[in-house]
Amino acid sequence: MLGGIGAQELLLILLVLLLLFGAKKIPEIAKGLGKSVKEFKKGMHEIEDEIKKEDQDSEDKKKIAG
Repeated sequence: MLGGIGAQELLLILLVLLLLFGAKKIPEIAKGLGKSVKEFKKGMHEIEDEIKKEDQDSEDKKKIAG
């Protein structure tokens, strides 16, 4: 199961997508979605790195003032 979605539900979703967009359009949509997810993850990692850097800078300042 994929997040509560069974094989039958997944097959139905894929069939509906095929009917709505056609066989030629689905790879383009999947490619765009993949790029979007990649950019989102990249942005999240950048934010996490910046937060870690700020925490480290804050700890360094406390040690110096300490």
